[in-house]
Amino acid sequence: MDFALTDEQRMIVETVRKFVTTELEPHEDEVERLDEVPPGLAEQIRGKALEAGLYAANMPEEIGGGGLDAVSMTLVERELGRAGYALQMLVARPSNILQACVGEQRDRYLLPTVRGERHDCLAMTEPGAGSDVRSMSTRAVRQGEDYVLDGTKHFISHADAADFVILFAATGTEEHQGRTRNRITAFLVDMDTPGLTVTRGSACVSHRGYHQCELSFTGCRIPAAQRLGEEGKGFELMGEWLGASRLSVAATSAGRARRVLDLATGWAAEREQFGQSIGRFQGIGFPLADMATELEAAELLTMRAAWKLDAGTMTDRDAAMAKLYASEALGRITDRAVQVFGGMGLMAELPIERFWRDARVERIWDGTSEIQRHIISRSLLRPLDS
Repeated sequence: MDFALTDEQRMIVETVRKFVTTELEPHEDEVERLDEVPPGLAEQIRGKALEAGLYAANMPEEIGGGGLDAVSMTLVERELGRAGYALQMLVARPSNILQACVGEQRDRYLLPTVRGERHDCLAMTEPGAGSDVRSMSTRAVRQGEDYVLDGTKHFISHADAADFVILFAATGTEEHQGRTRNRITAFLVDMDTPGLTVTRGSACVSHRGYHQCELSFTGCRIPAAQRLGEEGKGFELMGEWLGASRLSVAATSAGRARRVLDLATGWAAEREQFGQSIGRFQGIGFPLADMATELEAAELLTMRAAWKLDAGTMTDRDAAMAKLYASEALGRITDRAVQVFGGMGLMAELPIERFWRDARVERIWDGTSEIQRHIISRSLLRPLDS
């Protein structure tokens, strides 16, 4: 693996970092206070992201996206990760699963989303089916040329700002290795479809302004033409999306950790006690060294997975390792940063307590740490199974 960035990649990093610094970070306190991004500000940021060529950077160039490779896209995610989700997600990276759109679906969902005219969200998690996706109870029943949807999804990020949802629902069952499991199918459902109700979920301590919602489907009828991919093949589509999503979480975690380390190092160099900067004391200096080392390891694991993705060799284990280590490293780094700042680290006057709160969700969404460990351990044991 070549660790050197190309000239183009260095330019990408500089461009995105400048955008985050000038267009996103100045609004963080307002979003934190309001628990929302004002509509006018959201449109302003989206417009500037489109002008800067940063919008839909993950989508193929032939459909109007940025066409970045995995390594370059991971660098983008890392830099955007320096800002909170409510703001950084306005520099949209549409769900990769939309590339499965065909025919009219491309004109109605894919292309407008790439252009920034429509916004998507993805609905998979249910109250009774978190990590056990196959046990979802939301059903899609075929009736003639339509499907009728019934069920509930929760913890659906950004659903209150989306125009349509990429929905996963059960469409029957199948036998697999002696067990009966649900056959999962993906659908495209407009938010104004009769029978679909979107409500804001409970307030969350992480990433204020980036809301999680509940979606209720009651006799919600959609044309069969809005099925995404083949019936019963939604789990395969989901798998493709999860790999990229977990890599994204790893990259954003590394970006946020870098910002936290910079702030903690600056504080340790400027804050004086007993006639010298507190960073001179081993009790502060050594934790800073640990934070820097963990951050480097997190970035290396993440970039290695991205490099393998470009080479077509990334496995679920690679993505799981990156997501697991980077998200947990972020948790440790933000916790140590609070300690470095002392009492001020817990005060709303400084952003450290916000970074500490925001870090906690990274170990849960897009597959908990326990699920990542299961993926990794299973990959180790599978070749030894008799």
